[in-house]
Amino acid sequence: MGTQVRLKVVTPERVVYDKDVQMVVARGAEGELGILFDHTPLVTPIIIGVLKVKVDNTFYPIAVSGGGFLEIKPDQITVLADTAELPEEIDLDRAEAAKRRAEERLARVERAEDPSIDVVRAQAAMQRAMARIRAVESRRN
Repeated sequence: MGTQVRLKVVTPERVVYDKDVQMVVARGAEGELGILFDHTPLVTPIIIGVLKVKVDNTFYPIAVSGGGFLEIKPDQITVLADTAELPEEIDLDRAEAAKRRAEERLARVERAEDPSIDVVRAQAAMQRAMARIRAVESRRN
């Protein structure tokens, strides 16, 4: 179809998603991008978060984390990420436990209880957990 664009979401381990879609909403380094067929070519770093994929007039989430890039061509969108998960692949209890652990590490830093904690790593863990939780929750709604 002329109004659809091919989306490929790829990690070092596998191809997570490879289908024609109507639209993709992604968080790039400069902010949120809405991408349709025939978009101007672009390459940008992606931010940990939820990729929103529109298929059959419904948005579906994909949790994306780790370093990565978004490459846009007029007829194809490629997301290269360290990790990407469909909501049905996410263990919500595990994601919520990871969020609690990250919150506790960050709270210990704020209270100056443990200066050895890597704040950047704890913040990244929090963002990954939140992206996974948001993907599952948005799929349920």
